[in-house]
Amino acid sequence: MATVDTAAVTASQDQLVGQDTKRGFKEFARRNPTVIISGSVLLFMVFVAIFAPFLANDPMELEPWNRLKPPSGDYWFGTDHLGRDAFARTVYGTRISLSVGLIVALASSGFGLIIGLLAGYIRMVDTIVMRVMDGLMAIPSILFAIALVALMGGSVQNVIIAITVPEIPRVVRLVRAIVLSIREMPYVEAAIASGTRLRAYSSNISYRTPLRH
Repeated sequence: MATVDTAAVTASQDQLVGQDTKRGFKEFARRNPTVIISGSVLLFMVFVAIFAPFLANDPMELEPWNRLKPPSGDYWFGTDHLGRDAFARTVYGTRISLSVGLIVALASSGFGLIIGLLAGYIRMVDTIVMRVMDGLMAIPSILFAIALVALMGGSVQNVIIAITVPEIPRVVRLVRAIVLSIREMPYVEAAIASGTRLRAYSSNISYRTPLRH
């Protein structure tokens, strides 16, 4: 009897949790429709990128006799001046776009995190790094990207570099500001005053930061 009651209570609790989750999601969707729409578009793009070989033909196949064709059942987006399927090129281009965006996000976050930590820990490095970051931020991102691609060529690697470099200063400034705010906490000042080495000092900050925020 007790086992049956326990199972019934557990089932009712699971049902309540499921209802709360659904209610919470509906409330979130109602308050943030833009997030839902943009997330749906992103998921659709990921789906297209993953299943590109099953959704489109070879994007590099040349058909000069079919060049500049309007949209039709055979060519949904038409063809370009070389007879290539514009829909296939768009689908496969989604792969490149998502890959570039992911690599840029990881690279800018990684380099920005390391540089920002060094700038926040070491005052001498801070002065030099922040002057360099200010100089990079003074250059418009589009102008920097155009100049770099024009100088080094239009390959995917160069595009990644051209987009990553202007994004690093933003991450550096954010990480540096967080590190400087943590450095002013009493336990950090006490560690510095007691002669704690940089390694132990950084470990102390790393472990305590999530608990303080």
